[in-house]
Amino acid sequence: MSASEIITRRRRWRAAEKAALLAEVAAEGGKVAVVARRHGMSESVLYNWRSACKAGAAVAAANAVEFMQLGVLGGIGHEVPAMAPAAQRLPPPRAGDGGAGAIAIALPNGARICVDAFVNETALSRVLRAMKRST
Repeated sequence: MSASEIITRRRRWRAAEKAALLAEVAAEGGKVAVVARRHGMSESVLYNWRSACKAGAAVAAANAVEFMQLGVLGGIGHEVPAMAPAAQRLPPPRAGDGGAGAIAIALPNGARICVDAFVNETALSRVLRAMKRST
């Protein structure tokens, strides 16, 4: 191999390694150059990871679903919570509605969502976001 040859190889980083290096950058007071030099890597790689991490956090924050406690139906007698207005009170779940783990959500606009313990959380989250936007 002559002195003018440059050997390049592309390294694949695991998510845990990326997180550790970004934590190291934060511990150094944001000095990307110091960490990059220490690990023999390009500064641009760390800058790209950091911006991607910030963008991912922003997307996660925008998609966060907020819940408000409305009340809890009682066990055996299915008592109606005292805080629910008469117009929004739900009848107790029927035996065929899924029994244990059944959840009924009544929104102020009169819409009602009933699910059981086997509901797909991602799908329910989408439905609740759509319902929130429509009110």
